Amino acid sequence: MGVIELLAQVIPPALFFSAPLIFTALGGVFSERSGVVNIGLEGLMVMGAFVGIVFNLTFADALGPWTPWVSILVAMVVSAIFSVIHAVAAVSFRADQVVSGVAINFLALGLGIFLTKQFYGKGQTDMVTQPFYTTDVWLLSDIPVLGPIFFEGIYVISYISIILALVCWYIMYKTPFGLRLRAVGEHPMAADTNGISVTKMRYVAVIISGAFGGLGGSVFALTIALNFSHATIVGQGFMALAAVIFGKWHPLGAMGAALFFGFAQSLSVIGAGIPLLADVPQVFLLIAPYVLTILALAGFIGRSEAPRANGEPYIKGSR
Repeated sequence: MGVIELLAQVIPPALFFSAPLIFTALGGVFSERSGVVNIGLEGLMVMGAFVGIVFNLTFADALGPWTPWVSILVAMVVSAIFSVIHAVAAVSFRADQVVSGVAINFLALGLGIFLTKQFYGKGQTDMVTQPFYTTDVWLLSDIPVLGPIFFEGIYVISYISIILALVCWYIMYKTPFGLRLRAVGEHPMAADTNGISVTKMRYVAVIISGAFGGLGGSVFALTIALNFSHATIVGQGFMALAAVIFGKWHPLGAMGAALFFGFAQSLSVIGAGIPLLADVPQVFLLIAPYVLTILALAGFIGRSEAPRANGEPYIKGSR
């Protein structure tokens, strides 16, 4: 197998698996940059997956090919609203943010399974008929060498996730909103003294993380799982959280880490077709994403510095 053929076999699936992680990790970056730890990314993905699948099944006949696109928008809105629970607990009531995030995970999964049984009479939904499909990018797929590698048989949503990461970087580091957000996460008292509402900024950041988490969960469900059950989102939110830490709480760093984890996930699918991995037992390829996640965190968490006020409730007038 030549290098070009190998890259053409490896890169599209890596992008395919990375997109949900990129979306969710970007949400985690916004939340934690504001000073709110969001362990609930897994639950937000679950809620997004549930809403995306149910909406898709309900309106597939009416919306046709537009169904998956509208589904992810609805999932973003619902997950953003759902994330307000975490914002109220962590920001207004100053509850332990880790405990609140874990509660979000359990609540989302329990609610999703309960409603699925109520709507469909069983523990999982039907398979969607209007998922996202792979496509060739017009003109770009005809580029010699690069075209077959990057622009043939890909999901457009994969490139949207990369573009969105660049947009988030610009917002966070080149706009007044981003400066306020980072100030609240680094030194909330100083931000408050300068007229920035710490509570408002943290609420906005958590709601943004909810929207991105819902986007990531719905994209995963409509590209990979194609239905919803208790096992649709298994560890994806925690991998996204790992990408936030591995990426040093930076939008582009989180994107890079998500691409790395996405590549590790793709190995379980394409490993048999790669000469170097053809003889590796399938079980090792299946656990590779999680092992690499642990190794990445073990190697980098000591050198990664979180925002100074991350996880610390802000009480007006306190230092």
